[in-house]
Amino acid sequence: MLILNELRCGGRAVAVIETQEENYLQNGEQERRGKRRFHIEQDVRYKMLYGQRIAETGAGKTMNISSGGVWFSTENMLTTGMPVELSMNWPVLLNDACPMKLMIYGCVVRSNERGAAVAIERYEFRTQGRTFQPVSNHAEYRLTS
Repeated sequence: MLILNELRCGGRAVAVIETQEENYLQNGEQERRGKRRFHIEQDVRYKMLYGQRIAETGAGKTMNISSGGVWFSTENMLTTGMPVELSMNWPVLLNDACPMKLMIYGCVVRSNERGAAVAIERYEFRTQGRTFQPVSNHAEYRLTS
């Protein structure tokens, strides 16, 4: 099944085309999502953007994520159609050594008192570098990954 929707994001129209598979939920209802979702629970920071200005910031937790979108808890209901930037620590280290951050840029497509859904327009991984941790109570430090 093919679904075509139009969403307004930051004043411009964005066409959203989704394909659906015939999957079913545990309660017998048909699953409507076309992309596989992964249950990843991580802290997330969000910035609602109004043009070049930051209109609102907040924190929450991701509930699930796919290549097309992310569902996360929010402190307040978010405005549907507004551009948003999400930032979360990625749960896997690069080369088993370097922590990474996932940056997601998209639009709010749904929001309620429990959280918000964002359609991903683009994303990027950023390395977070290395940190120094004290070896003991003295001023001696060790470089860690």
